[in-house]
Amino acid sequence: MDRFNAGYDRLFGSDALSIGVGFPLTDSAETRPDPDAEMRLAARAESLGFDALWARDVPMYWPRFGDAGQTFEPWSWLSYAAAHTEDIALGTASVVLPLRHPLHVAKSAASVDRLSGGRLVMGVATGDRDPEYPAFDVDPDERGERFRESVALLRTAWAEEFPDATGAWGELDGELDLVPKPTSETIPLLPTGNARQSVEWIADHGDGWLFYHLPESTLSSYVEEWRELAGEKPYAMVVRTELADDPGADPEPVHQGYRAGAEWFVQYFRGLDEAGVDHVVVSASGDDPETELTRLWTDVFDRL
Repeated sequence: MDRFNAGYDRLFGSDALSIGVGFPLTDSAETRPDPDAEMRLAARAESLGFDALWARDVPMYWPRFGDAGQTFEPWSWLSYAAAHTEDIALGTASVVLPLRHPLHVAKSAASVDRLSGGRLVMGVATGDRDPEYPAFDVDPDERGERFRESVALLRTAWAEEFPDATGAWGELDGELDLVPKPTSETIPLLPTGNARQSVEWIADHGDGWLFYHLPESTLSSYVEEWRELAGEKPYAMVVRTELADDPGADPEPVHQGYRAGAEWFVQYFRGLDEAGVDHVVVSASGDDPETELTRLWTDVFDRL
């Protein structure tokens, strides 16, 4: 069995910068998006050439935080997306491991991976919405330890039959097995942000690193440290992209990214590629999401 699946190969199997786009594709941050409209846009993204569709894990909606992801929980949502697409990778950005039992995560993820033909890539995180921890009876000070235990059990449950394992989550004594198994030895795991871990731990235990948008000067130091510790393991990042009507418009900072013209974005993403970034998760925004998605691809990414 191969170490990694088709989704990982789609994102990281070549030297070229790969491009994913995040749900909700209709840019509906606080209200439930129209599933039919979202899936039409998902199929459109695939036909244009985007490499991945990324779904958020937002266990509970907290208005102060300002968004609800795609509202639907990621396993159902990505299964639905799998049925409306063919070979585009499907990503979680990112599963909040301390708030979920790792055996539930292992089974749900393996199911999506199987049903999609091996397209699942998992961003995994410790979470950042304070009221969720008491809601799930989780001590926020234990997030880091619970994260590490979850990663270890996911690997074990996917790779071994009738495993023996023990942790704060419970105990497996060799009498129970997780089915289905994923399509590869492990579903790729990309810790997101620092996940309450050292970069050394992430380099050793992750299959890549998914990070937030950083200014170019800071990004260079992060990628350099990552390469020293992780070698060729991929580095992925999120960039909010708001495409201005004027192709020559200079950049304006927005949350997690920029508003700029197509000409600037082409040079920006070429620079990310040269800096060693392997995958970028972007966003389409505007009153006409399909037009904006198409413009992003034809005016920017198709020119890289």
